[in-house]
Amino acid sequence: MQPRTLALAAALAAASMLSGAALAMPIRNLPPAETQGAVTYRTGGIGQSEAAAMRQAERNYPLSLEFAERAGPKNWFLANVEVTIKDQQGNTELRTFSDGPFLLARLPDGHYTVTATDNGRSETRHITVASGKPEHLMFMWPGTAS
Repeated sequence: MQPRTLALAAALAAASMLSGAALAMPIRNLPPAETQGAVTYRTGGIGQSEAAAMRQAERNYPLSLEFAERAGPKNWFLANVEVTIKDQQGNTELRTFSDGPFLLARLPDGHYTVTATDNGRSETRHITVASGKPEHLMFMWPGTAS
């Protein structure tokens, strides 16, 4: 192999190894995972870097939830939203309060009812979780009059 070809091959091999390592690196600023029964989940998204990390991690979770309130020209993210996820038989799979505007949940395939409650205001959605088909639910409450 000629020196230029060898140098190019070495550079391509190094770039390939670096890009593979970058893909394997954990997402920075991601809140810790928690487990409740068979469900692994994360809540958070306070601040730009943590919100970006949660959005990046969505692809690794079958279900992502987002909580906001309509407030003038921009919406406000909400935290401390109570979340209950029940399976098709009505069994509670997850019940928690969000530490930020995002909740990512790793659930087994199936049909679920998701209820999110903010300051006594509840919204319920029905969702089907299937492998390889991540679902994103946005819970948007009307703004409260001040």
